[in-house]
Amino acid sequence: MSQSKFGWGFFGTELRRRREAAELTQQELGRRVFCSGAYIGQFETGIRKPQPDIAARIDAELGTDGYFARMCEELINNSPYASCFVEAAYLEGLAVTIREYAPTFMPGVLQTAAYARAVFLGFHPFVQEDALKSWVDARLERARILDRSTDPLFWAVLDEGVIRRRVGGTAVMHEQLMHVISLVRKRRIGVQVLPYEAGVPALGGMVSFMTFDDSPPVVYEEGHQSGSLLDDPVRVAQSERSYGLVRSAALSPEASLFLIESAAREYADDH
Repeated sequence: MSQSKFGWGFFGTELRRRREAAELTQQELGRRVFCSGAYIGQFETGIRKPQPDIAARIDAELGTDGYFARMCEELINNSPYASCFVEAAYLEGLAVTIREYAPTFMPGVLQTAAYARAVFLGFHPFVQEDALKSWVDARLERARILDRSTDPLFWAVLDEGVIRRRVGGTAVMHEQLMHVISLVRKRRIGVQVLPYEAGVPALGGMVSFMTFDDSPPVVYEEGHQSGSLLDDPVRVAQSERSYGLVRSAALSPEASLFLIESAAREYADDH
């Protein structure tokens, strides 16, 4: 049976079993593989997912002949997400707060099916329909975190270009903006718009900040076909300060909603 069928929970259970058999504490194993003992504990409980290089070092220390590296690789390869986003997508489901800055496209968890489809086609114009459908389905699955009544508290700062760029055409944009308006009116999310006249933003790309009940905060930064998950406290604090500057330059939530509603009406009039 494929190891991927067991999932990350099985990975964590096996890691704990092999570590204890080697008579190592979480702290001892962490020191040997260049991460904290707390991280080893989070791997074992399924709160965090190890990167392949850490899994390979675990194999070397526990003498497991590539077992954890192979399992990690298979689980990542069977994920519907890009390898750089696998852990970030997983952490979205555990976060108690998510704050994003979106400079180009609507944040993934806010996207409608039609909007997501248009985004994917923009990057991959020759993709086969079955693959495209699987990508859209995976994006909509991420959005299910907003079906929960409380957490995560989700706040997004959208560059004005996000609501002005006609992704998929006017009908798609009207539907997308009305979806965001609905979530705001339900008080499920908070949204601000960074207007063009604000000038150069303090953040140069898409950034997502996530906090948790029992783990340190992380920052996910995304570029073109690349992404980095950061948990170094200094880097997180630096990014937090930049996000604060972006929010302070953005329109108020009330003015932002008015601008989004105005754009939605313009799209409605155009189709």
